[in-house]
Amino acid sequence: MNEASSELKLHAVDYWQVLRNRYGVILLAFFLVFMTAAVITYILPKEYLGRVKIQINREAADYDVFETGSRPGAFYVPPTFVQTQFEIIKSKETLYKVVDDLNLDERWGVTRAQAYGKLLGGLEAEEERGTDLILIQYFDTDPDLAAEISNSIAKSYEERRRSLEKERANRAVETLLSELNTHKDKVENARLEMLDIAERYGIVDIETLMPSQSGSFDAFTGKSTTVIQSIRDSYDARTQIQQISSQLKALKSLEGENLIRNANQLAIENTVISVLYPQYTQLQLTLRGMLDSGLGAQHPDVAAIHGQIEETYKHLLEAVEDVRTTLQTRLDMAQMSLTNAEDVESSEKDDAMSEQRRTVEYSEAKKHYEMSKGMLFTMEAKVAAETIDLAMPKTPIVVHERAEPSNTPAKPNVPLNLVLGAVVGLGFGIGLAFFLEYLDTSVKTLDDVEKYLGVPVLAVIPRDVGILHKQSGLTPDAEAYRILRTNIEFNRKSADANSITVISGGAGEGKSTTLVNLAYICAQGGYNTLMIDGDLRRPKLHTFFDINNSVGLTNYLTTELMLEDVILQTPVDNLYFMPSGILPADAAGILNSRRMSELIADVKNRFDLVLIDSPPILGVSDASVLASEVDLTMLVIQHRKLPRSMLVRVKQLVENVGGNLLGVVLNNVDVRSDSQYQYYTSYYTYYSPTSTRTRTRRRETSPEVASSGSAGTEVAAVIPAADSARTAQESRRAVRGPAPSRPASADPDDEY
Repeated sequence: MNEASSELKLHAVDYWQVLRNRYGVILLAFFLVFMTAAVITYILPKEYLGRVKIQINREAADYDVFETGSRPGAFYVPPTFVQTQFEIIKSKETLYKVVDDLNLDERWGVTRAQAYGKLLGGLEAEEERGTDLILIQYFDTDPDLAAEISNSIAKSYEERRRSLEKERANRAVETLLSELNTHKDKVENARLEMLDIAERYGIVDIETLMPSQSGSFDAFTGKSTTVIQSIRDSYDARTQIQQISSQLKALKSLEGENLIRNANQLAIENTVISVLYPQYTQLQLTLRGMLDSGLGAQHPDVAAIHGQIEETYKHLLEAVEDVRTTLQTRLDMAQMSLTNAEDVESSEKDDAMSEQRRTVEYSEAKKHYEMSKGMLFTMEAKVAAETIDLAMPKTPIVVHERAEPSNTPAKPNVPLNLVLGAVVGLGFGIGLAFFLEYLDTSVKTLDDVEKYLGVPVLAVIPRDVGILHKQSGLTPDAEAYRILRTNIEFNRKSADANSITVISGGAGEGKSTTLVNLAYICAQGGYNTLMIDGDLRRPKLHTFFDINNSVGLTNYLTTELMLEDVILQTPVDNLYFMPSGILPADAAGILNSRRMSELIADVKNRFDLVLIDSPPILGVSDASVLASEVDLTMLVIQHRKLPRSMLVRVKQLVENVGGNLLGVVLNNVDVRSDSQYQYYTSYYTYYSPTSTRTRTRRRETSPEVASSGSAGTEVAAVIPAADSARTAQESRRAVRGPAPSRPASADPDDEY
């Protein structure tokens, strides 16, 4: 989670960095687009607005007589209704009427079709959201004409709506009348067909004769009723026969007590059994109670109860026999009824079916007639409603605001155009900045150097760094060159590799300034430093010290002059300079000579550090010759200038001649806008005040500073002898080791 947040933050910083680096492009694009919008807004013709606010009535009739929503679309309003009205407003039928009413073709001096096109081009219609209100707007350079045209468009639209409603109603009435006449014939034919069937079959429809009575025609009359009743009688007889047969069967299979008991349980309707059977049961219980109480069978009371029980039993048996006789009689009668019902059903069934067929046919004809008559009634009501609706007054729209001439132009909208211009300009500028950043293949970061060149970055030099030896006091910019000095010590393999040529890919990348400032810092650090102006095309080092370069390197290489004759001592302690001399015709040939090799070998023994300036390596071969003669080559790259492919070519040129590319100095970096480089210089000023005061005190008390010559005076070189220089150099190596981290210095301020 933290890694993702850090990466996101890094991307945001990178984007912000692009904006800061390209702010000039962004401001230029913003200014151009904004000014373009302003100029276009200024030169556009001023147009005035004529606006009419109308309310659209979705139903044009002022009053719905029947209030049934019989008109099409009364309850359903399509979602495209308002858009449809916009198209009606912009239609040719509507706008051509405006052209004719106002004679716009003559007033504008164009054809009728061209007048319509111009009218359509200046017309706008929009809806007020959530309402049925429509704004009809027309823009014209004449405010009076704009208002007049807007009002005329609203009027023409209203007349168009009325015409459309009238055409719709007329078509509806005509269609209904045509269908009504056709349907009347269908109703009459259905009525005649119904009467013909009734007459043919002799059907008397009571409902037709007495229409005030309610109820429907009974389809089952005459023989059909008789057959249905016989079917019902047969069912009842079969049910009765089954019930009686089961009762008789139960009575015939029983005798004695069981017969009496079951006769009572069969729930047969007999008064004697229903009265005597409870008495018979009670007498038996009484007898059992007497016997249980100890009375003997001969006791008078017991004998009396026995007599009553026998008498009651006798009467119950007689009653059961009567029940058997009654059930048999009822069974015979039920069988007779079943036989009679079956005879009636078989004899009348065919006639009943024929009668039913005729009745159904009549019922269907009657139903068809009644349905046709009901539809005819509905159509007549519809025709009446549409006829009345056609006669009602129509108000398709209500005008709430009429157009009036305006005093201020509505177009162009100056604030809106300027705001849009600013937004578009800013967006275009930002997009252009990122596009240019995408196309930019120059070196922008330390990673670019290490990735494409494979060598370390020795130092990052800020933008607008001046000539250090001409500045008073201690400047924080010197710290970048101190870092460069330290990195050179750490990156060279041995202290003997002390001859360095400073090259660049192209002109104007600051290699000469870098060489002068580096030499100054090294001299301050106690190095005996020699600067040689090896740029025999456009020498520049002598201008930093206001020294005449008429005698120098070329004189030494082409004549028998001594080294002391061409090396000058600068006003800076330990700093020496060899000018370029007279510019030769063949600079590369002079440099690629034995005399030049001997010169480099000699000065390497005399000085602790030899820095040789050279022309751009991509332009001439001089730099390649110098790179092959010296120990080390240092490449100066201006930040965001040359493409990476050219820098790769520079490295190849150095390696092809056997040179040793020590590293890269990234020059002219805007550390204020490129935040990724700020840490290189963030501590420069930390010690600046104290260091400045220390340097000032030392200069006030140093007799060497007081007695040194001016910057504009040529000082005869008192160069160290080769033996003494070698001895001093070896003694420093013994103290510092083979690769010291910094040079020895008597000045404590040189620690940074």
